Amino acid sequence: MHLTDAEKAMLDGAKGPAHRKAMELLVRYGEALGAERLVETGSVAGTWSVANPIVRDYAARGMDAVFSEFNLDSDEVVEVPPMETLACQLIGGLDRRRPDVMGIAPGIAALNEAGERHFGARGVAMHATCTPYQVGVVPVLGEHLAWMESSAVVYANAVCGARTNTEGRESTGAAALTRRIPYWGLHLPENRAGTHLVQVEVDVPPEMLDWGLLGYWVGEAVQDAIPVVEGRVAGRPSLIHLKHFGAAAASSGGVEMYHIPGTTPEAPDRDAALRGRPPVATLRYGAAERAWAHAALNGSARDRAVDFVMLGCPHNSVEQVLRVVRALEGRRISASSALWVFAPRALAEVAEASGHGDAIRAAGGQLMSDTCPAISRILPKGAKVVATDSAKQAHYLPAIAGVQCWFGSVEECVDAAVTGHWNGRAPC
Repeated sequence: MHLTDAEKAMLDGAKGPAHRKAMELLVRYGEALGAERLVETGSVAGTWSVANPIVRDYAARGMDAVFSEFNLDSDEVVEVPPMETLACQLIGGLDRRRPDVMGIAPGIAALNEAGERHFGARGVAMHATCTPYQVGVVPVLGEHLAWMESSAVVYANAVCGARTNTEGRESTGAAALTRRIPYWGLHLPENRAGTHLVQVEVDVPPEMLDWGLLGYWVGEAVQDAIPVVEGRVAGRPSLIHLKHFGAAAASSGGVEMYHIPGTTPEAPDRDAALRGRPPVATLRYGAAERAWAHAALNGSARDRAVDFVMLGCPHNSVEQVLRVVRALEGRRISASSALWVFAPRALAEVAEASGHGDAIRAAGGQLMSDTCPAISRILPKGAKVVATDSAKQAHYLPAIAGVQCWFGSVEECVDAAVTGHWNGRAPC
C-alpha cells in the first residue's frame, strides 16, 4: 500500500506512539482489504464508551488501556492524545440521565460518566446517538468519512452523498488520530453505482411504517448490493422516511447505499444512479411483497398482551417525539406495560424544554436517550412481548433479547402501551 511522506512519518513514530499504533492498524487493515492507499477524512463516528461489560475490565487499568485495546487494537498501552478529526460518540450502552430507569448500578453509571469526560476532553463529541446527522454532524456531498453504525452509514452514503464503509471501533479510533482511512469500497466512485432496479408498484405514502416495510423487503431482496428505487413513491420522502428506509434495508440485508432518482444527490435520474450500466436485476415491490415484509417483521409475535413498547430506532427527531405526545394526549400507560421513547441526547433536551418529556412521564412513559434496547440489551424487567415502530428493532430484538415483537405504526404502538394489548393490523 502506498503511503505519503506524512503517513510514513506517523508510522515511524514521528507524532508519538498512539499515532504509530494507529498507522500500523490502518496499514494492516488496508492491506487485508486490498486498498492501494489511504484517504483523508475529517469526520469520524465511532465509540469510545466504557459501559460495555468487556471494556469495563480494562477500565480498571485506566482509560489509556481501554483506548489502546479497543480503539487501536494494541497490546501496548499508549497515552490517548487529542483527536485530530471531528470525532462523534455514537449510541452507547446506557442512558446517562436515567440509569435508574434501566436498572444500571451506580458504579457502572459513574464509570460511564468518567469515560465520557476523559474522551470528551480529548476531542470526542459525546453526542451518544445512532443519528449524528440529526444533531449537527452533517457530511457534505463527496466527503470521505470513517463511520460506524449501519443506519448512520447508509444515511451518510445515500442521503448526504458522503463516502464511507461500515467501519469498526478500531478503524474509527485510528482514523480519529491520523485523519486517514483505507481507500476502498464505497470511497471509490465506481463502486457507488446502483446494481438492482426496484420498481415500486404500490403506493408508498409518507409514513414511517410504509418506508420501513419497503426498506425491509429491499434489504432482503438485494442483500449487500445497491438498490435503485423508483415508482409509486408519494411525494418527496423526508429525513424521517429515509432514515427508517435505510435502517430497515441495512437490517434485513447489508445495504450501505441506495439511490432514489430525483431525491438522493447522486441520482438525478435512473441513468445517473446506474452510471449507464444495465441493472443486474429488476425487482418489483407490490402488494404481495409489502405483505411479506409485514408478516416477517411480526413473525416472532404470538401473544397480544404487550408489556413493553419501544419507540425511536433510529433515534427520534423532536417531530417524532411530539407525534408520540399527541397520540398519548388524555391517555395513560397501562399498569401492565411500559413505554420508552428514545431520542438523541441533544434533541431530548429540546424535547424536554418543549414540555414533551413531562407529557410522556405524566402518561406513565419515559423519554430516554443515549442508547436503545438492541444496543444495551436492557428491557424493563420481565418484558416478554414488545411493540415497536422500528423495523430494525423488530428484526433484532427477538434474537437479542428472546422476546416476541410486534411491528406497527406509532399510533398502534401507543395504543398497545395504553391498553396493554396489540390491536394493530396489516396494511391493506
